Amino acid sequence: MTREGGQATGGRPPRRPDAADRQRVGAPGKSRPEPGPAARPGGTTANAARGPAAKPRQPSLRGGEPAQGRALGRQGQKTVSKLLEAGLAEFDERGYQAVRVDDVVRRANTSHGTFYLYFSNKDDLFKTLLRDALDDMKVITDDFPVVTRNDSGKAALRSWVRKFFDVYAAHATVIRILSQADVVGEEVWGDGLQLLFRLAEAITQGMTAASPGWQAPAPPGGADESAAGHQAAGRAAGEGQPAGQGQAPDDPAGDGPAAAPAGHAELTAVACLMMLERVNYLLSVEVRLPRQEMVDRLTAIIFAAFHSP
Repeated sequence: MTREGGQATGGRPPRRPDAADRQRVGAPGKSRPEPGPAARPGGTTANAARGPAAKPRQPSLRGGEPAQGRALGRQGQKTVSKLLEAGLAEFDERGYQAVRVDDVVRRANTSHGTFYLYFSNKDDLFKTLLRDALDDMKVITDDFPVVTRNDSGKAALRSWVRKFFDVYAAHATVIRILSQADVVGEEVWGDGLQLLFRLAEAITQGMTAASPGWQAPAPPGGADESAAGHQAAGRAAGEGQPAGQGQAPDDPAGDGPAAAPAGHAELTAVACLMMLERVNYLLSVEVRLPRQEMVDRLTAIIFAAFHSP
């Protein structure tokens, strides 16, 4: 996801009129009329992709800050779900900044008093929706396979890319808003940035585990040091010094004959992840791209980026 990943208001670009009926309250955030998991607050898209053995998880149905510390019954969860669906539809149609609590309450056909039983404000409602997106993204991050240099490895990668498409489609509105720091604020933007680097680290590990030629282990400090490494590499490139130069001769991350430069695998993973996010962003704003063909092409690109001869 990118810092300037969408409209300044957090909404989607103008849509064709024939797409309006796809964004009803019953299915907000659904990007294309294709069969697949329902894009509803509290949904379990990634879990559904993993098969019937996965237990459903619905973190958003616990509600926002005012609802924490008390158990919500079936009616309470139903009310929370109705408010979340209304909020999601409003965010999708108007953009994050333009939406007011009045708009959410009106669409949900409920009262302000009911809204504030479960959510502190609009920001709290969005953060509650974000729980589901982060939860599903964590599932597919943990599910990234070890991709071997053969057809079975490529098939495993294709299956994962398809899951990524499904999860993005289910949470497209939230992810588009999350990509804009000037809209959601630094705290929520930071959550998105951490998610990006966790995904990039999972891709790096899965794509290089079966390839001894890659010598790019994750930094000891995890995502934060990874980010710092990427920034340092960018500064070096900006100064005309290729990443990897200026290192000790015996540094395995240097210009040794058998090893890739330090951080090269992670930078490759970030580049691949950016392609994944941008293609899914375009699909989510109803640019007509052939979904299955894009899954196949992105799979081939990612596979070749790490396993080229």
